[in-house]
Amino acid sequence: MDTNIDFKNIWKQQTSNKPNIEELLGKLKKFKNENLRKLILTNLLLIATSLGIVFIWYRYQPQLATTKIGIVLVILAMVIFLLAYNKLFMVFYKIDDTQSNSDYLQNLYLVKNKQKFMQTTMLNLYFIMLFLGICLYMYEYASRMTLISGILAYGLTFIWIGINWFYLRPKTIRKQQLKIDVLIDKFEEINNQLKE
Repeated sequence: MDTNIDFKNIWKQQTSNKPNIEELLGKLKKFKNENLRKLILTNLLLIATSLGIVFIWYRYQPQLATTKIGIVLVILAMVIFLLAYNKLFMVFYKIDDTQSNSDYLQNLYLVKNKQKFMQTTMLNLYFIMLFLGICLYMYEYASRMTLISGILAYGLTFIWIGINWFYLRPKTIRKQQLKIDVLIDKFEEINNQLKE
């Protein structure tokens, strides 16, 4: 059985109730474009942040090794995250409206698997390295503060990281998973109807 069916033409010939294929392809295109924009924006923001951190290092010349190690950890976290995240670019770029239904599904499954890897392994590594880097970086400056100011500085930083880790990260992951799952479900539904 040929799994590379041109489902757009067959779909147009059906007379039963069916989801609008053009609408579905429009949603797929919107999903692809949104993710490509996020990918580019993430690259720009993390590169700009890394350059800003390098500038701070150069301009203010930290004295302690912990500060320098912290800076290197933060930049390394961003570089590692971007290297892994940019692997999604080609997957999104390959999705176009000339593919068969099985190609769409395969690409969507691939996106889902890569997103899951990014949401678990890479994001965990990123947050751990970022957290350690920030803590080490802050030590030199917090040690010059009063005890209460140092505790407040670290406390606010931990709260900010905690909000990102426990609230924003899971919310973003759920939102991403929902979008890809809806698309996969629709294409699987079409695929199953075509097999009948």
